[in-house]
Amino acid sequence: MKNPPAAQTSAAAERPVVEFAGMRRRLASMLYESLLLLGVQGLFYMVPNVLMGMALGGIPGPVIQLLHFVSILGAYFVWYWHRHGATLAMQTWRLKVVDARDGRPLTVGRAALRYALAWPSLCCFGVGLLWPLFDRDRQFLHDRLAGTCIVRMPDARKA
Repeated sequence: MKNPPAAQTSAAAERPVVEFAGMRRRLASMLYESLLLLGVQGLFYMVPNVLMGMALGGIPGPVIQLLHFVSILGAYFVWYWHRHGATLAMQTWRLKVVDARDGRPLTVGRAALRYALAWPSLCCFGVGLLWPLFDRDRQFLHDRLAGTCIVRMPDARKA
């Protein structure tokens, strides 16, 4: 005998319905993030460089400084994306980054891949910021390539 419709389950029925984050919300989050990162970079980039400059009589070369800068940002983003699914600014704007295949939290590897892909995506004339205008789910290019997506979290006050 065939199962009644109420007893049938499917993978699609078990998945929670998510709302992709809108472009304005993501850009506002990025702007807020840049302000927060001034403090992070001040503490973990500028202070050590000043101290090294005083101790060594000069600042490290530009390649070392660039690697230091990118490493600090990488540690910040990868840790937050893996641990919380969102950075501080993303949490404020109720955004979350998840695995696009199954909606699960990002692994460290996928978070690092997303971070690595964001640099060329954003630095190549802002192509990564324009990509959502042409993407069916309005996702950034680095999200599409990394297999991640940004979703909007429900408002806890309305729940």
